[in-house]
Amino acid sequence: MEKETGQPEFWESAFLEKQAMWGFEPSRSAILAKDLFVEKAVKNVLIPGIGYGRNAQVFRDNGMAVSGIEISKTAIEMAKKHYGTDMIIHHGSVTDMPFDDRQYDGIFCYALIHLLDSREREKLIRDCYNQLSENGHMIFTVISKEAHTYGQGKLISKDRYEMFGGVKMFFYDSASIHAEFDQAGLFEITAVTENYPFFLIKCKKGG
Repeated sequence: MEKETGQPEFWESAFLEKQAMWGFEPSRSAILAKDLFVEKAVKNVLIPGIGYGRNAQVFRDNGMAVSGIEISKTAIEMAKKHYGTDMIIHHGSVTDMPFDDRQYDGIFCYALIHLLDSREREKLIRDCYNQLSENGHMIFTVISKEAHTYGQGKLISKDRYEMFGGVKMFFYDSASIHAEFDQAGLFEITAVTENYPFFLIKCKKGG
């Protein structure tokens, strides 16, 4: 039986059916993350949940090497087709991190952690922090309780709902961000609006 939150069948069928469902432009969050990473002279970036790579290219265009983790084989094939085969993408669930023993200057995790349960969220934050180099930065984009979908679907646990045919989503506010990220070098929370209201969570290791 597959892990409940990894949902490989859901994502595999989504990418098979919809292919480039978010287009090829990078998210606003990726552009903001790129600005910080350029400012901090980041050289290598890990993207857990890289999808078909739309958020990777903006980092590569600015001289950063990118590695990824992705649960959907179809998405990985799409990434290689559209962005070349020189990008290392580990096939698997982020809940099974780490996939290598490298240290990264930057980690960018977009709209993924809120799909996990509390134990898996805690593990992902810890796993990412452990793979950050000293003075490295990690940025998570998470859905906010301001989203119109908050409170819809079936309540599973506090602020976590099942919706959209089986997707389980946790909605963040300032208190839950502090509770989960304070131990991981949290230094800034900003609101960012894309297709949903999100928070951009910035953390730094050490220093």
